[in-house]
Amino acid sequence: MPEVSSYKPGQFCWVELSTTDAKSAKSFYTNLFGWKVNENPMGDQGIYYMFQVKGKDAAAMYEQSPDEKKSGIPPHWNNYVSVKSVDDAANKVKSLGGNVVAGPFDVYDFGRMAFVTDSQGAMFALWEPKKHIGATILGDPGTLSWNELYAPSSDNASKFYGSLFGWTPKKSPEYTEFHLGEKAIGGMMETTGRLEGMPPNWMPYFNVADTDATVQKAKASGAQVHHPPTDIPEVGRFAVLADPQGAAFAIIALRNR
Repeated sequence: MPEVSSYKPGQFCWVELSTTDAKSAKSFYTNLFGWKVNENPMGDQGIYYMFQVKGKDAAAMYEQSPDEKKSGIPPHWNNYVSVKSVDDAANKVKSLGGNVVAGPFDVYDFGRMAFVTDSQGAMFALWEPKKHIGATILGDPGTLSWNELYAPSSDNASKFYGSLFGWTPKKSPEYTEFHLGEKAIGGMMETTGRLEGMPPNWMPYFNVADTDATVQKAKASGAQVHHPPTDIPEVGRFAVLADPQGAAFAIIALRNR
């Protein structure tokens, strides 16, 4: 159980589900991953659900506001990147051709954040930690494993994220890995071929012990399978799913856990 006490600026640190039906999503994910839930009332903003593994924070969820539901925002996972200064990072996003969608703003005394889009339109969040660093457990089943970008151009993404966070790309014909120093911290698939027309987006991967069994369990609870269980040589076995409300996520059973 690798416990986490801090993240370097430029590392993914947190994921959060924006859903249209918190009750259904809570049932689905707690059944699928064995997550325990802490419910934190936020007044007019509803409840913030903290998902935990072995008593440590692993992910979170909130139900969209009536206005968000009316506007047709689809259920999705928000992917957070730790930064030293949200204000500075948000300004840099704009200078690199991205947009600031909301913020920067304080989240009580937990941290300061902003929702932004990159130069191709993929949304992600910037997080300046105070009391809350993000996930405090990694490596166990049900914890965050990887974050993956889907967008038309790996060259565009490499330039944007390299300038913003100092990421360096490691490219192959099929895939691009992003590295922060020596550490691989995320990846990218170009939306060409069968992925043509997919809106740019970031998607989280969660660790599981058995990919095939988890896919069957998810299907029995109403999930859709976007990509069936598939081996990645020397890495592990993964699948891409959508929960009953339509939020996409991936699972992976890593080799040599």
